[in-house]
Amino acid sequence: MTDSQGGAATSPMELYEKLTAQGEEVRGLKTAKAEKAEVEAAVQMLLKLKVDYKQTTGQDYKAGCPPSENAAVTDNGTAAGGVGAGGDDTVDPWNVSTTNAKGVDYDKLIVRFGSSKIDKELVDRVEKVSGQKPHRFLRRGKFFSHRDMNQVLDAYEKQKSFYLYTGRGPSSEAMHVGHLIPFIFTKWLQDVFDIPLVIQLTDDEKYLWKDLSLEDCHRFAVENAKDIIACGFDVNKTFIFSDLEYMGASSDFYRNVVKVQKHVTFNQVKGIFGFTDSDCIGKISFPAIQAAPSFSNSFPQIFGGRKDIQCLIPCAIDQDPYFRMTRDVAPRIGYPKPALLHSTFFPALQGAQTKMSASDANSSIFLTDTPKQIKNKINKHAFSGGKDTVEEHRKHGGNADVDVSFMYLTFFLEDDEQLEKIRQDYTSGNLLTGELKKLLIETLQPIITQHQERRKQVTDETVKQFMTPRPLNFKI
Repeated sequence: MTDSQGGAATSPMELYEKLTAQGEEVRGLKTAKAEKAEVEAAVQMLLKLKVDYKQTTGQDYKAGCPPSENAAVTDNGTAAGGVGAGGDDTVDPWNVSTTNAKGVDYDKLIVRFGSSKIDKELVDRVEKVSGQKPHRFLRRGKFFSHRDMNQVLDAYEKQKSFYLYTGRGPSSEAMHVGHLIPFIFTKWLQDVFDIPLVIQLTDDEKYLWKDLSLEDCHRFAVENAKDIIACGFDVNKTFIFSDLEYMGASSDFYRNVVKVQKHVTFNQVKGIFGFTDSDCIGKISFPAIQAAPSFSNSFPQIFGGRKDIQCLIPCAIDQDPYFRMTRDVAPRIGYPKPALLHSTFFPALQGAQTKMSASDANSSIFLTDTPKQIKNKINKHAFSGGKDTVEEHRKHGGNADVDVSFMYLTFFLEDDEQLEKIRQDYTSGNLLTGELKKLLIETLQPIITQHQERRKQVTDETVKQFMTPRPLNFKI
């Protein structure tokens, strides 16, 4: 599903949805014992669509199996693929992987998802409108793609406020440093624009997808809330909520969930998310729950029932399918489309082919790790772009584009000039891999130690304050 209206079905997903619908039509005609000519015409159309699908994606159509993410269409209309071309990237809400050591090809992802690149002009405009130096994530392209950000800034310049919405799927008690990225940036947005924020903890989603008890999922949500609060959010402008709690307490929120559910077909969610007939019905209906916070009247205690306040969602690009669906539904139920800012993925220690995952302790640096654990993990597991010997490295230099330690510094080192000097020293061979890892260790250890200190100050009472539905400091 895209934001465009009408037009020929040319993208792999549009073709897939059209094929699926045509297959159902053929089955319906056969079941109804329709006239032979009518059935044959429908079958011919089905066969033609299968040929179009194969030509576009390079894959045979299989019912219940949406096109894989490498079914991107190149300029000449053939299926894109190949190592390093971005064609072997898999990006969806549950899986992120690539065969390219540099990581996902984000320029191709922008084309595939139909979003817009965050260019220097937009970064400069954020600086002008906010009156603040752009966050390092904006300056360095860590947030690289957007939907309707210029519209948000247009309205803000006319004294029309907006609110922020982001979230976390609490699948474990401890969060890792990659989980901090959207929250660090969201806090900056909240501070510079002085706006309210809602944070959704999808404990219901984790129960539906993982082999976890309902009680554990909710406990993880509360524990994760402590880490989120430790990022420094303003309690007077921030509402954190668990789906398992808020859905039952807010009829307005639930009403919006039902509105979205009515306007999205099973066929559409199968096409967007790859659900199959064997998936539980909870999964199939969940996207409507993630959509609902995009609408301001889901939070009457904050916005007084207004439904016209624009929502801006900072999130990783793998969450975009949820909000493409939301943006498609919004105008049909009388709401503004949410705007989005997309971040890149925080790579695993072993390399940028996958994102950091809490389920693999060796791929992750957790917010609970000690300074010694951080040092050992980086020294032992962080993928190096250096050469095999010191002599070779001094002579030829290292590859900062694939070196995980350098990638992490691009997220956490504030000084642009220092970062560029590290890049130059590493690529020239003046800086060795061990020395680069030492720089990262010295950068990350205090950040995580300070986070742990702030988290210790977060009491159960603090969590209750943030998670109680209440008015926020928002001027209507």
